[in-house]
Order: sequence, then C-alpha cells, then structure tokens
Amino acid sequence: MKTSRRSFLKTSGILASGMALGSLSFLKGCSPADRAAQQFGVQLYSLRDVMPDDPRGVLAQLAEFGYHQIESYEGPMGIYWGMSNIEFKNYMDELGMEMISSHANVFEDFERKAGEAAEIGVDYLICPWIGPQETLDDYREMADQFNEIGEVAQQAGIRFAYHNHAYTFETVDGEYPQDILVDNTDPALVDYQLDLYWVVAAGEDPIEWLEKHSGRYTSSHVKDMINGDDPESTTLGNGIIDYQPILAAAKEHGMEYFIIEQEDYAGTTPIEGIHDGAEYFRGLEF
Repeated sequence: MKTSRRSFLKTSGILASGMALGSLSFLKGCSPADRAAQQFGVQLYSLRDVMPDDPRGVLAQLAEFGYHQIESYEGPMGIYWGMSNIEFKNYMDELGMEMISSHANVFEDFERKAGEAAEIGVDYLICPWIGPQETLDDYREMADQFNEIGEVAQQAGIRFAYHNHAYTFETVDGEYPQDILVDNTDPALVDYQLDLYWVVAAGEDPIEWLEKHSGRYTSSHVKDMINGDDPESTTLGNGIIDYQPILAAAKEHGMEYFIIEQEDYAGTTPIEGIHDGAEYFRGLEF
C-alpha cells in the first residue's frame, strides 16, 4: 500500500496551474457531520519548496488530500501567493477550503494586513517569531506590544495570536517566558498558538501547559519529532510524540484549530509528507 501510494504521488506530481481541479467526490460523499469531524489544517510553510512554482496546483492537491483549512505565511509571494486577498478567497471557495489564519510580520503595516484578512473572513493573524529576549522585562514589554497589536486586530474584526518556539518554554531567572507573555496579555485581545513540537523539544509536557493556561491556546501546530536530543521534524505519525492524549486535552481546554506542519523531509518529499500526515490525523480519535 505504501509503495503504490508514493508511486501515485510521484507520478501525479504538482498539478499544473491551468489544470482542472478534478473530482472531490470523496469529500462530497461525506455527511456534514463526518466532514466536521475530519477538519484539520495545514501550514503552507510545510510546502515552501513547491508552492512558489504552482500555488494553485498545490492548493488543489491539498484539497484532494482532505485538508479543509489553510494557514498561510508571509513569504516572498505574500500571504496570498501572488493573488489578491479576494482572488485567494474565491479560489479557496472553489476548492471547498478556507483560510483560517496566516503567520505574518505583525510589527509592520499590520493595520492594512488585518483589514485585508478581515475582508475575506480570516480568523487570525499570528506572530510566528520574536526571538529569545534578554530579560524577563523584555518579555513583559513584548506582552504590552501584543496587547496593542491585539487592539488593532480587534478593531479590524479578526484575532491576534502568538506562535511559540522552544525558547519561551526554557526558564529565564527561574521563570518561563511563556508564563510572562500569557499572564501579561489581555485574553480579550491576545490568543496563543501552541506549537506542540517545540514544547516537547524544550522538555516540557504539552498537557500541563494546556491545563495551566486553559482557554488561551486556540490553535496548534501538530508536527512529529525524531532525534529527541537534537530534534528534527518528520512526517506526522513517524515520530516519538504520542498525539492522541495531547489532542484530546487540547480540545478539552478550548483548542479550535489543529494545523499539521512538517519542516524537514529526509527520505520523503513535501507532497508525500503532507499527504501521509493527513492520513495519520484522520485515524486519531479525540
């Protein structure tokens, strides 16, 4: 089965941009309840090596794989991959998908970005990186900035969130920067995207953090890990993270969105990895 599936993926390749979308009959045959139960997203950074060549074709393949939700990022082609926000939304509608969020540089021209996102019904713009800060006071100042950015997002009609890496889950002067950020931001203005991989990479238990800040983590990055001492991302289901209990706890504590991401592709390709990640996620029950 695995060999034939990969053979199919290799021969199909990335869909040509002018190609018809093809049949999505396997989705149309699902009841609305089944579709809701299977909804999960993909971070397009996972496909950064292939998206620029044919954004529309890659997005069409993601729909064929059963992805309902897209999280974009602000790369060289922009959040909307060379399209206007309206064009991107219309194409998502054709595919039966929705763009729920995007990573973005929230410290530059954020009012415009928030307005464009709100215009097409995007729920979140997310700060993907602040870098390790020197002191806890620096993190407190960052929390103040997050509140200000959250106000701009709220006025536009969307939400703002921060996406963690390992460094906020490593203590500074006996405290966790993640606690500083969460405790000093207004829940009405700032949410958090919990990258579960980076929590594990820092040696922490994601379930404990979900319980500690129940309701503050509204979306997640779901990616698997190999080489725990020197972690690398791998195809979801091929690594060491036991996601069944983690995702059950996440849902219990208010998680709304589950977004598959894969950064490293040793022994596979971006298209294969994201296809196989979707297959694994559909087998989880939580």
